[in-house]
Amino acid sequence: MTRRTRSKPRTVVITGATAGVGRACVRAFATGGDRLVLVARGMAGLRAASAEAEAAGSPVRTVLADVSDPEACEAVAARAEAEFGPIDVWVNDAFVSVFAPFTEISPAEFQRVTDVTYLGYVNATRAALSRMLPRDHGTIVQVGSAIAYRGIPLQTAYSGAKHAIQGWHEALRCELLASGSGVRVTMVQLPAVNTPQFDWVLNRLRGRARPVPPVHQPELAARAVRYAADHPGRREYWVGGSTAATLIANSLAPGLLDRYLARTGIAAQQDDELHRGQDRANLWAPADAAADRGAHGRFDEESRERSTQLWASQHHGLLAAGGAALLGAAAGALARRR
Repeated sequence: MTRRTRSKPRTVVITGATAGVGRACVRAFATGGDRLVLVARGMAGLRAASAEAEAAGSPVRTVLADVSDPEACEAVAARAEAEFGPIDVWVNDAFVSVFAPFTEISPAEFQRVTDVTYLGYVNATRAALSRMLPRDHGTIVQVGSAIAYRGIPLQTAYSGAKHAIQGWHEALRCELLASGSGVRVTMVQLPAVNTPQFDWVLNRLRGRARPVPPVHQPELAARAVRYAADHPGRREYWVGGSTAATLIANSLAPGLLDRYLARTGIAAQQDDELHRGQDRANLWAPADAAADRGAHGRFDEESRERSTQLWASQHHGLLAAGGAALLGAAAGALARRR
């Protein structure tokens, strides 16, 4: 799977395009002049995202759709190709979640998180692949999370969905490699991000939901997604030192990390300010149907805009060459001493 050379604007579909990382992705792809098809449930958010993309010079179409419905995903793909031609890139980002202990999440709520956050990716990818595979061309970027490898308390439904995406993505990538397909799939594993989801997630905690520090701005995540779309040969990219640290610690000492998260994970996901109800929860209906929420949450003051880990993830070859050169220099120096 080699890098695709860009010679003209692409047709790009983005799900979950009205807020958070998805909204930041709209801006990131719009600056390159790509033709954008924006997918979400909230009309006000879609209008605002579309206006931003158009202001940046990108042609835009918006589609109201719930990705948990396979037929809706098929309709999105058909609309995208009817309006803009063959789909070049599909970005999966739509999700919902519940912040609560597992025993306080109803079966219907757990099913809903799974249907949107996991099966939504599956449904959308199937619709994209049905068009990309016959052409032997196209890229699908799955927006993931460190939670795809490391489950976290109070997010059992979301953790399960992200783990499912990871396993399914790996299996799908193997199948495409085995067939020699020119279609590429890659995944971007994100850290905690400053998005509006923490104010509209279904929350049964005592305090207001919040991301576990360190928190990063959605524009950083969007740059990583766009880079992955431009360089889809890598199986995945890691964003943020906390993502790398979490995944490495989980691979080396998962039991120790279980105990650490049991001690710290519950308090770290809620503010001292009391939570005051569920009137804006977006599990069943969009929170941005009447009013746009934008890309950012309420954590701007503590959020980071850069990630050394992202640079390292994008430049593995350079780092490997540098490491080999250092080892060679060290070996040469040792030989001269002897």
